[in-house]
Amino acid sequence: MKYLYLSLALVLMSGCSQKTSQSISHQKLNKAQYVKGFSEISQDVSAYTDTVNERYISSLEKFATMYFQPWHIDSMDIPLENAMWAYKLFDATNSYGENLQPLDDNFFKLIKNNSNFEAYSSVNKQAITLRKVSIRAFPTTRPVLRDPNKAGEGFPFDYMQNSTVAANKPLFVSHYSKDREWVFVKSSFAYGWVHARDIVYMDRKCTKMWQKAQQVFVLQDNIPLYTPKKDFLFKSTLGTMFPLISQNDKEFHIVTIAEYILKEPYCVYTSVNRKIGHKGILKFNAKNINLVMGELLHVNYGWGGIYNQRDCSSTLRDFFAPFGIWLPRNSYQQSRVGKVISLENISDEKKIQMIQQYGVPFETLLYRKGHIALYIGTKNNKIIIFQNLWGIKTLKHGVEGRYIIGKTVFSTLQMGNNLSDFDESASFLKNLKSMNIVTR
Repeated sequence: MKYLYLSLALVLMSGCSQKTSQSISHQKLNKAQYVKGFSEISQDVSAYTDTVNERYISSLEKFATMYFQPWHIDSMDIPLENAMWAYKLFDATNSYGENLQPLDDNFFKLIKNNSNFEAYSSVNKQAITLRKVSIRAFPTTRPVLRDPNKAGEGFPFDYMQNSTVAANKPLFVSHYSKDREWVFVKSSFAYGWVHARDIVYMDRKCTKMWQKAQQVFVLQDNIPLYTPKKDFLFKSTLGTMFPLISQNDKEFHIVTIAEYILKEPYCVYTSVNRKIGHKGILKFNAKNINLVMGELLHVNYGWGGIYNQRDCSSTLRDFFAPFGIWLPRNSYQQSRVGKVISLENISDEKKIQMIQQYGVPFETLLYRKGHIALYIGTKNNKIIIFQNLWGIKTLKHGVEGRYIIGKTVFSTLQMGNNLSDFDESASFLKNLKSMNIVTR
């Protein structure tokens, strides 16, 4: 640990859906299929950013308070009942395994026993991730699926996949599973189980030094980071912060954490090109929005961040992070941030009027149960949104299905309503519940 103190001291000195029991229909959209509200909509970010009101929309201090929150507590601040939510929701009557067959009672009995909640909030230590990790609802890598015979269920919707946390992000550790393979943790935006081998403990002195340093935001995914000897550390994730050691015209020199022996952390210095890093938060302007959102447009849909992808809410979390806006993890919680305007019990026409009247482009979220999108503005008299979605709901001869989109896109509020089996009752516009301006 003494090596970590020395290194950090140097840093400071330097500076969603309805179900049916009928058989499902999955159809993959191809280039030959015209999808109204998508096919004719530009997927170039710069087509929409010319009217952005340039300014800072938050501060690093506000963002850091939430980012480092797991290092500011002494014991788990989540009620045990909340921590065990998945154990009440999933059982042998409603859950399927990786072979698409029902799971039995023994699976859940073994999981609950290994979860060791009798030891809840007994470790109570600050920690950091060594690599990008999945936060699981149960201490297992095995999936728990809903009925795979229903549209919108089965693969890729593993309900054990709660979220992902990037490498070198703060955690608070509650306790170990009985087999000690897993630890129950809290991050700044999610809680659940991660592999014990993927974390290392940090004491208070280290965490304080880490937080006092100048911070560099990483603005690009999947950039490999190396030690000075070119040994691989991990790949970057957009929106992660690292302490700054020094800088030159081409690079930021930052601190990362790796594991020593007996779970002792040590500092490893690495470099980030200035093209993919930024000291402090970004100014909210067209250039920076083009940069960050352009990166997110490369992402496929990944439930809970599975397969190193993103879902609707994590896409928006990571969009706002470099600008200093911290968002919670799920879509409903995100819909409560800032100034909230209800869109319930009004016509579709009135919803459009209210969005155009009160919505602030790139700063307003549009929420329906189980899904959330970003209001981009109006183009050619159409409201444009930015969203990461699995697919378009369909209904044919009473059978629910999906046209699979499976990625981040710009679209209108009624994407795909020209499709012959489009489920009008499930349109995003019809089901909008609220809008909220996150900067107000």
